[in-house]
Amino acid sequence: MDVDTKPKPVVSVPTPDAEKPVVKAEPIAPNVEIKQNLVLIDRAVTTLEPRFTHRVLRTLTHLRKKLNDEVLSKAVEETYTKDSPAKAALFQYLSAPAAMDIDLPNGDAKPQPVVVSDPLPEGDTYIRLLILLHLSASKETTEKAMALAHETVERIQALNRRTMDAIAGKIYFYLARLYEVTDRLAEIRPLLLAAHRTATLRRDADSQATLINLLLRNYLHYNLYSQADKLVSKSTFPDSAGNPQWARYQYYLGRIHAVQLSYTQAHTELLQAIRRAPTAKTAPGFWQTVHKFFIVVELLMGDIPDRALFRQPVLRKPLEPYLQIVRAVRIGDLSHFQSALQTYTAQFQHDKSYTLILRLRHNVIKTGIRSISLAYSRISLRDICTKLSLDSEEDAEYIVGKAIRDGVVEGILDHQKGVMVCGRKGDVYSTAEPGEVFGRRIGFCLELHNESVKAMRFPLNAHRKDLASSEAAREREKSIAKGIAEGEIDDDDEMDF
Repeated sequence: MDVDTKPKPVVSVPTPDAEKPVVKAEPIAPNVEIKQNLVLIDRAVTTLEPRFTHRVLRTLTHLRKKLNDEVLSKAVEETYTKDSPAKAALFQYLSAPAAMDIDLPNGDAKPQPVVVSDPLPEGDTYIRLLILLHLSASKETTEKAMALAHETVERIQALNRRTMDAIAGKIYFYLARLYEVTDRLAEIRPLLLAAHRTATLRRDADSQATLINLLLRNYLHYNLYSQADKLVSKSTFPDSAGNPQWARYQYYLGRIHAVQLSYTQAHTELLQAIRRAPTAKTAPGFWQTVHKFFIVVELLMGDIPDRALFRQPVLRKPLEPYLQIVRAVRIGDLSHFQSALQTYTAQFQHDKSYTLILRLRHNVIKTGIRSISLAYSRISLRDICTKLSLDSEEDAEYIVGKAIRDGVVEGILDHQKGVMVCGRKGDVYSTAEPGEVFGRRIGFCLELHNESVKAMRFPLNAHRKDLASSEAAREREKSIAKGIAEGEIDDDDEMDF
């Protein structure tokens, strides 16, 4: 039998990907995007749904990169009527002329859409917000941006419309940002306090959350921690605020508690701020700032941060000075700690963490004494002074005595001979520390469970199905009972309940 050894031709079957090449979506023109956002704002006002306004505000990050005088002038020209006074007022803040008709090749003029009426107050405020973003990007137009922001704030307070609350919060934020850039934060504090009082009376949750964070940032900028603490105690942060506002608020609370020596509360607030904050790619600056204070507070609590934290790409370079401090605290090397402190003093002062890092000197000394007590059963104060780089033996004696009294090490201090006799450490489970740690963990788990239950969503009218099934079973029992009473059903009959 002959065998056909000729190879068969391979038939290639085109894949769906080969048939339909991937077509990249063309970017939307900024003017088209502004028109779409205005439509969403009108829908939010008509349907009283603030989610459409929040959707528009989420586009500010990438839209502000496309803004210029020409784009904004065209947007104003296409949004307002021809003889609108608001249109003429906005053109004063723009250097480019209004959009002109463009001649077509056949000599006809390009038709322009006729604007029947001016936009709603919410749309007008949104256009003003876009112009404010464009003006605040340059130092030469800072004064114009301030004038526009103050004028917009006055209009917002005069209109008093709840559908404008989300956009109003953004206006307040960028107004405070302009004062911060020009180093005039103290001047805007009365305006923010008055605006916060008004927002609280009007139950404006969006503006209230934004203004509380702006006031806390204002106070902490000038190291007015007592006034910031009074503001927190006298005000109530709205529960309906978004995660970004909550993250900022808990970050400021963490800083206040850290200065007040409440390290456990500060650690909890900073940890919640990290969890609520956007991703490191979205908000790298906030992510780095919160982790700087989180590391310092964790060191002040006596814990050592995880080393993997310093290997993240976003945190590797900014946390390099704090990594040196962590190494010094971990090994108890006071000379290394002093060297790192002197090298990065300017960085720590810029981060507003220099005062907290100075407190770590006692932690470094305690760690060093604990290491010495584990390595030696008897050591002189002179050797302790040399190993810890202390100034004198009197300082070493005072520090060792305080460490023994606080329970950091177990031993006896012989003043006559100038030595420390180290004893064996007792059973750690005989102390109250494991119970306290276990209690804190249980409290955290319970709080996480309560927050998860609050965040759960249930389908509407799901209980009616159970009511219908139970009602049917009840009617069936009634019919069976009636049948038994009338003698139609015997007790010996099989009844499927």
